[in-house]
Amino acid sequence: MNSDTINRRQFLKRLGLGSAAVAAVATGCSSPNETQVEGVALGEVPTDKMTYREDLHGQKVSLLGYGCMRFPTVAGESGREHEEDLDQDKINELIDYAIAHGVTLFDTAPPYCKGRSEHAVGIALSRHKRSEYLLSTKCSNFAASTWSREATIEMYHKSFKELQTDYLDYYMLHAIGQGAKTADGNRLTGMETLKVRYIDNGILDFLVEERAAGRIRNLGFSYHGDIEVFDYLLSLHDKYHWDHVLIQHNYVDWHHAKQMSEVNTNSEYLYTELEKRNIPIFVMEPLLGGQLSKLSEHATAQLKSRDPQSSVASWAFRFSGNQPRILTVLSGMTYMEHLQDNIRTYSPLKPLTDDDLVMLEELAKEIASHDLVPCTACKYCMPCEYGIDIPGIFSHYNKCLNEGQLINDDDLMDTNADRKAFRKQKRAFLVGYDRSVPKLRQANHCIACNKCLSHCPQGINIPEKMQMIDQYVEKIKTLV
Repeated sequence: MNSDTINRRQFLKRLGLGSAAVAAVATGCSSPNETQVEGVALGEVPTDKMTYREDLHGQKVSLLGYGCMRFPTVAGESGREHEEDLDQDKINELIDYAIAHGVTLFDTAPPYCKGRSEHAVGIALSRHKRSEYLLSTKCSNFAASTWSREATIEMYHKSFKELQTDYLDYYMLHAIGQGAKTADGNRLTGMETLKVRYIDNGILDFLVEERAAGRIRNLGFSYHGDIEVFDYLLSLHDKYHWDHVLIQHNYVDWHHAKQMSEVNTNSEYLYTELEKRNIPIFVMEPLLGGQLSKLSEHATAQLKSRDPQSSVASWAFRFSGNQPRILTVLSGMTYMEHLQDNIRTYSPLKPLTDDDLVMLEELAKEIASHDLVPCTACKYCMPCEYGIDIPGIFSHYNKCLNEGQLINDDDLMDTNADRKAFRKQKRAFLVGYDRSVPKLRQANHCIACNKCLSHCPQGINIPEKMQMIDQYVEKIKTLV
C-alpha cells in the first residue's frame, strides 16, 4: 500500500476521534466518519487491467470515473463539507495514482468543494498530457442571479480557465429536474426551472453550437428529481442528440427508488429509456450516499460468504457497472483506500451472475424496508443558516437504523425485553451522535424555517425528519 495511505487509527485521529470514540463505536452504531475507510479490500492494485467502455465517438472511457467533489483538505477532511484549504499535494497524488492505474475520466462542476474543485483539477491534470485524461464538468447555473445568458456563458468560460483546457470532453446541464426559487422567492417546478435556466435564455442552443465548434466533445445532462423533465429532454433527442446522461443508479434504486423517496424514479426505467436511444450513461450515487458501503451484519455476512476478499462497497460498484450501456461510474474518492478499492473492483470488472443479482435484489428489498431517510449527502441543502448539520444527522440515524441499533416503540412495550441491551444501544446512539455531529448542530436546534426544502433533490421533508430524530433522542434519554 502507498506509504502516504493513512491507516484506520490515523484516519480517526484526523477526524478528532480518539480511542474513546472507537470504544463507543464498538458498542453499537458507528459514526458516519469512522466507517469511511472501513472494510476496504486489501491486495494488489493492478495498473493495466482497468475495464473500458466506448462512447458514441469511439473514445475509450475508464469504467471508474473520478468524481471530484470530495477532495481532501489540509486537515484530511472532505472539501465538500469543510472550509479548510484543499490539499493540492494530496490531490495531485490521488490523480497521478488514478491515471497510473488506468482511470481516464475526471468529473467536476463549478460548485464542487465549495467552488474550489475545478481549480484543483486544473492544477493536477495540467501536469499530464491532455491525451491522458478526459474532462467532464457542468453548467451549474442554479442561482437566479446566473440565469441570464451573459452570466451563464461567463460561468462556462470560467470552467475552461480553471481547468486549463481549450476543450471539454463531456459537458452537462447540471441537475435537471430540480426546482428552484426566483430572486423574489417564488418556487418554480422542475420544468419551469429547465426552461428558465437553459431554454428561454438560449443557453442550450449556445452549447449545441459549442459542440459543433469542437469546444465541447459530448453534450448531455445530469438528472435529479422530476421525471417529466427527464422524459421531455429525451423526447428532444432527435433535435439535440444527447451524447450522455448522468443518473442515480445502484442496486437499491434499480427497483426501489420510489420506495426510498417518492420523488425518485427507479433507475431501471431511466436506464431502459436511455438504452432505447443508444445514449451512454454516467452513474452517480453507486453507494446511495454511502449507505451501501456499511450494511447490517446479516447483509455483510451474505456478501462475505460469496467473496471474502472483496469489500461490501465493491458489490455496489460491480452492480452499477454491470449493465452494458453504463459508460462510467463516478465515485467521489477522498482517501487513497477508496481509490485503490475501486480500481481493484474495475480492474477488470467481474460481471455479476444471475445468482448474484437475485441476492442483491433481496438485500435491496431489505434496505428499502428499513424506512431510511433517503439522504444521499449531496449537500445541496447546506449550509443551513442556523448551523444544522442536516446530512450528518441523517447519516448517523441511517447507519444506526441500517445496523439494527435503533430502539422502536414495540421494543419499549415488551416487558420481557433486555433493558441492559437497550441501555447499550442508547449509549451507542447518543455517544455516536455527539461524536459525529456537534451539539449545536443537532436536530433539536432546527426551527423548521423550511428554507432547505426547495434544495433537496430527494424531496425530503427535512424539518419533519429533524423533529422525528429529535423526538427519538429525547425518548431514549429517558431509558434507564
